[in-house]
Amino acid sequence: MRVFWERGYEQASLSELTAAMGINRPSLYAAFGDKAQLFREATALYQRTMNFTTPALARPTARAAVEAMLRDNVDAYCDPTTPRGCLVVSVAAACPDDDSEMKTMLSSKLRTVGESVRQRLKQGVEAGELPADTDVGALAAYFETVLQGLSIQARTGASRQRLHRVVDCAMRVWDGLQAGQQEPASAPTLAPAPARRRGKAAAP
Repeated sequence: MRVFWERGYEQASLSELTAAMGINRPSLYAAFGDKAQLFREATALYQRTMNFTTPALARPTARAAVEAMLRDNVDAYCDPTTPRGCLVVSVAAACPDDDSEMKTMLSSKLRTVGESVRQRLKQGVEAGELPADTDVGALAAYFETVLQGLSIQARTGASRQRLHRVVDCAMRVWDGLQAGQQEPASAPTLAPAPARRRGKAAAP
């Protein structure tokens, strides 16, 4: 898993993979069939052991859930004991267009995360945390894009502090939606300001 995480799918050589696993090529082929199947097993292991999104989305409020998802993943992306960023996002970003099977598999995994976010936002709307007319699909896509962008930024060396500031900005979007929800349905009508006279103002 770590070799794919560090090197990517295309760049990870069989020599690197067998060395990391302590086996020879015949054993690798006997156990996994080919490199692609080994990568599928590696991503499954990654999702089992590095899944910070599912527990975060279980937070009691939708806002807390989304913020925890972003912040917990930032901390994971910047963990000095592991490669930076998300394995799935990093490999998906570099996946060649002609590898349709791999692209489909990675896209499916990313869509699963996006659907989990969408469902949590839908619950937030139903609980009255967000306006009833919130475009849940668009908002979920926004936070999914932020999450993937945080991974790419971490991969290219952005600091933990910088990424948490990005999360601060993202959550202001949520607060803006809530602020709009709290405005009165009909604001009081204000009388128009009197027209300003031309010429000099009268002396007091």
